[in-house]
Amino acid sequence: MTDATMRHNLTPTHPLNLQSNLFDEAGTQRLSEGVVLLRSAAPTADWMSEIDRITAQAALRHLVVPGGKTMSVAMTNCGALGWVSDASGYRYADRDPLTGLAWPQMPDSFARMAAQWAALAGFSGFAPDACLINGYGPGARMGLHQNRDEKDFGQPIVSVSLGASAIFLLGGLTRSAASQKLALHSGDVLIWGGPDRLRFHGVQRLATQGASGHAGTGIRYNLTFRKAG
Repeated sequence: MTDATMRHNLTPTHPLNLQSNLFDEAGTQRLSEGVVLLRSAAPTADWMSEIDRITAQAALRHLVVPGGKTMSVAMTNCGALGWVSDASGYRYADRDPLTGLAWPQMPDSFARMAAQWAALAGFSGFAPDACLINGYGPGARMGLHQNRDEKDFGQPIVSVSLGASAIFLLGGLTRSAASQKLALHSGDVLIWGGPDRLRFHGVQRLATQGASGHAGTGIRYNLTFRKAG
């Protein structure tokens, strides 16, 4: 599936009022001490336009993990730093290895809202310098893993879902711990940090037939904000 197909097959959902959703207690679920789920918090149409701009500069691509396998999820980044993977390992880089250019600038609205959501979850002062953008086509999945390539584990992770719905796996602090299944829909925001910062997590395989989701397509985008440097 090409980048253009992934972008243009995704129909934005209905516009959302950020303020009314961000601070609506009925849409806020504290799942544990350090995990908070905000339902329908992200302004999906505006953010999809920004993703189009970013991926036009730094195309989505399927990274190779150190073991040699190619990831089913397509990825790119925006911000001062971007997460990359190849045969030499996982790391953050200040330039796109495909072009040699700096990653696209993180939109002000992305950074501002990510900081607001983090503060609402109890993590004030969050200033992300990296946003990993994942594109899930039908059949794509993300295995259980930890986010541990960042320098400061005291900083939270802010994850935004756009497009098709997916089942998010929220595991424990060991790979063998049982995982909780969370249905995430377009506009949902999940924040985890503090004692839950190093939880294993992943995404179940997206359906290959008849996938729809809130946006009416089988494509899902996930934006993960981190303080990497």
